Amino acid sequence: MPTPGTASPQAADITPAKGKLGIMIPGMGAVATTLIAGVEAVRRGFAKPIGSMSQMGTIRLGKRTDDNTPLIKDWAPIADLNDIVFTGWDIFGGNLYDAAKTANVLDRDQLESMRPFLESIEPMPAVFDQRWVKRLSPKFQKVGKNKCDLANQIRNDIAEFKSKTDRQVMIWCGSTEIYIEPKPVHMTLEAFEKGLVEDDPDIAPSMLYAWACLKEGIPFANGAPNLTVDIPALQELSKKMNAPICGKDFKTGQTFIKTVLAPAFKTRQLGVSGWYSTNILGNRDGEVLDDPDNFKTKEVSKLGVLEHIFQPEKNPDLYGDIFHKVRINYYPPRGDNKEGWDNIDIFGWLGYPMQIKVDFLCRDSILAAPLALDLCLFMDLASRTPALRGLGIQEWLSFYFKDPDTAPGVYPEHDLFIQSMKLKNTLRHIMGEDLITHLGLEYYGE
Repeated sequence: MPTPGTASPQAADITPAKGKLGIMIPGMGAVATTLIAGVEAVRRGFAKPIGSMSQMGTIRLGKRTDDNTPLIKDWAPIADLNDIVFTGWDIFGGNLYDAAKTANVLDRDQLESMRPFLESIEPMPAVFDQRWVKRLSPKFQKVGKNKCDLANQIRNDIAEFKSKTDRQVMIWCGSTEIYIEPKPVHMTLEAFEKGLVEDDPDIAPSMLYAWACLKEGIPFANGAPNLTVDIPALQELSKKMNAPICGKDFKTGQTFIKTVLAPAFKTRQLGVSGWYSTNILGNRDGEVLDDPDNFKTKEVSKLGVLEHIFQPEKNPDLYGDIFHKVRINYYPPRGDNKEGWDNIDIFGWLGYPMQIKVDFLCRDSILAAPLALDLCLFMDLASRTPALRGLGIQEWLSFYFKDPDTAPGVYPEHDLFIQSMKLKNTLRHIMGEDLITHLGLEYYGE
């Protein structure tokens, strides 16, 4: 293990985080404004970055007896919050102070204290197609002769932002698009780029942003359950351009709880016969998901979690007959303060039934904002790390997603604690530190 305070050969290969990190956000609504206002509040010393592993998390190095547990942000070469610059696109226009007021997530006094900063950021007109998000009506959108033209307009926006920043990351915080399966146009980069010129109807707006981003060699993260980069064409582009990609759909409320409880049941060999989940949500996300085609995209993302954790085909007596239902209900009075209610029917020794009920009164954007921050910082780190940037998919960031991306043929890990170990061990690996196995035998030898 390297001597504390010295860089290992692996860590020395990582390009330092010098200059400004530009964060580009398609969809500057509740999550984006909460993220941006929150980063500014932390920079001014008004608040702590609670919920952010990159800012408040620690990492153990070496043995437990070494007592060496630094903050991740003080140890890994991630960007400083003071070096972050924001820009983005939105279909409603106006500055971010007005957008944050409309989102109604943050306290009015808190917003007023940062009003000049938020007013200084005005989104660019967005690429939008109402076929993909039927419940929203755009007021501020790009016009082009085809999807190739629109995608190149995004590239031009990115190029201008590149002239003002040293490195960039893009994170999708826009709405959930309607559900689609991969089509022929998604199978190769050549077919995809031909489809852009031919205005192929199966290329979604989020894919235009991802293509433009990856073409510029910039990492792309997806906070929604849209198909977007989960297609061979854009995964090919990611590897070709050394531009990292990762999973999709921020793991915030109900699914976060599932990835905590389900591993506990499996570890204790307790059976589950049913898991009913319902949500009430009143923000713009809830309005969009009130449409069945958009809800289908979210439903598929949410339903896969238990199947992968429980592995019913390998544990048929415990999980072979589980009934899993997910519902989302649009309820305007609740606003961004989502309620996620779960009824879990479990059974134990000799098959005797028991129940667990969870009522999570959470704040959707408050939970999502620190995840978005971490993803931007860690994706930037990946793009500066030779051992990571050429991989394309960054599976080590599964921790942040309902639907993590993996290599073809590899099932995703959904257990939150395995995901946390994967993330921290990846950091140890790129920094040249010993991996933590938790075997512990070294404490009991001669």
